[in-house]
Amino acid sequence: MKMILLRRFRVLILMVFLVACSMHIMIDLLPKLERRGNGGCSCSHTPSEEPRSWAKPGWPNKHTLRILQDFSNEPSSNVSSHSLERIPATGDKTQAFRRLENYGQRADKKRQFIQDAALTRVAPVKGSRLLALYEHPLYKRSPPPLTDEDTLFNVNTDIRFDPKAAEDQAWNTEGNTDEFSPTGELTADSYPNWLRFHIGINRYELYSRHNPVIDALLKDLVTQRITSVAMKSGGTQLKLIMTFQNYGQALFKPMKQTREQETPPDFFYFSDFERHNAEIAAFHLDKILDFRRVPPVAGRLVNMTKEIRDVTRDKKLWRTFFISPANNVCFYGECSYYCSTEHALCGKPDQIEGSLAAFLPDLALAKRKTWRNPWRRSYHKRKKAEWEVDPDYCEEVKQTPPYDSGTRLLDIMDMTIFDFLMGNMDRHHYETFEKFGNETFIIHLDNGRGFGKHSHDEMSILVPLSQCCRVRKSTHLRLQLLAKEEYKLSVLMAESLVRDRLSPILIQPHLDAMDRRLRRVLNVLSECIEKEGYSYVVEDDLQGDQGTDHANTGPRRR
Repeated sequence: MKMILLRRFRVLILMVFLVACSMHIMIDLLPKLERRGNGGCSCSHTPSEEPRSWAKPGWPNKHTLRILQDFSNEPSSNVSSHSLERIPATGDKTQAFRRLENYGQRADKKRQFIQDAALTRVAPVKGSRLLALYEHPLYKRSPPPLTDEDTLFNVNTDIRFDPKAAEDQAWNTEGNTDEFSPTGELTADSYPNWLRFHIGINRYELYSRHNPVIDALLKDLVTQRITSVAMKSGGTQLKLIMTFQNYGQALFKPMKQTREQETPPDFFYFSDFERHNAEIAAFHLDKILDFRRVPPVAGRLVNMTKEIRDVTRDKKLWRTFFISPANNVCFYGECSYYCSTEHALCGKPDQIEGSLAAFLPDLALAKRKTWRNPWRRSYHKRKKAEWEVDPDYCEEVKQTPPYDSGTRLLDIMDMTIFDFLMGNMDRHHYETFEKFGNETFIIHLDNGRGFGKHSHDEMSILVPLSQCCRVRKSTHLRLQLLAKEEYKLSVLMAESLVRDRLSPILIQPHLDAMDRRLRRVLNVLSECIEKEGYSYVVEDDLQGDQGTDHANTGPRRR
């Protein structure tokens, strides 16, 4: 009797195994069967109909998909939310350079390097306040002379394109031969705009004040044809990696809230939505403050059918597309928060707004170090961080490397002011380029949780400033300038944001909130100066050499 039961159990296990195998085979064959339908989405079928031709021919092996590494919680990590891929093992840097060469070799020679002003809408009008701001002496100061150690890439040795070695030989015969130097090599001016942006990064800034490549790159983010899309691995909310025709890449954050919606009062800062318009506005605010530490970001209206669903090779993303009862195309992807049918992203009928942030260089070419923010929040419903209960917390920070010397503490103060003006409470880590060591700027990444509440000023964001009472003189003077009526911050932001394709980016209450918060920042600094004295609070980075801003001066202690 026991033998009979054992045999029946084995047969049952075998049947379950065969059924599971059959289901996997059917799932894998489903996209191939659906390819026989018509391509595209008509969006005219009834809600009961199933969308047709939602598979992309030639699904790749899952190991061929680009893997992006997420922002790490460990302070020793070298990964970023804008990393192209995991850091390769020793010796892979050469392969990364070869990949970069292939990008340039096979790029479309018909790309436009002289941008159409009518499309970009970036030329300042005569008499504009923004133009007057950039003509002010505070916005004329140049960085120190750059050496090879101060530039992220040496074009002559790190980056060089050889068209004779291109895989696609037809590429060599196209385009204008004027792009080649007398030696037959491509000149740096003929590189795609995303690469020219990477080449321009140095120890002191992501990009120079009047670099025409930035405006050209912003136009590329809006106009370049999207050739592939994949979900960014990790993260709490859905983000997409978009690759363009010229091999550039950008991080796409889709629209989740309207301009008028505020963060619900019962939401914790770590469960707040990431807003696409906040990413766009943060780039413009960072530029107006003259930090230039946010990678270029532009708004784009994306066709969810043609530019996401039909070009993605990510099966998990493709399977989440559906047609809503209102005949709109929707998808939700995979992530920790808000990736479900109830929180689906829906187009009108298949158009959706989003922000596109240009990628920083591949980690294989330019490693970045991730640092834990000393004033990181607890990310807990009940617990408080140490800085929230210890008023002398900054004194401990000042004795800890790298904040005990150099300009890192002043960079934290700049970032604090930047976050407070946006109302961004989600600054748990920050990054720097590893090549430059501790004497370089902080990259202001991931600003999507800013501009959530225009009716509330979160004063806890300013705690680093009120505890440390330190600021650069150049930052202090620029804040005072932006508080004046002729250089009013809200007016400058409105003028700058109107150039974006998705304008208006911010509603007026958010613009007014920035003026109000700016006054609060200046009040905190005034109280610090009254208590500690001007010479203690304000670090003079304008005296003598233009490079004194980056001199190795340690933080003052009481």
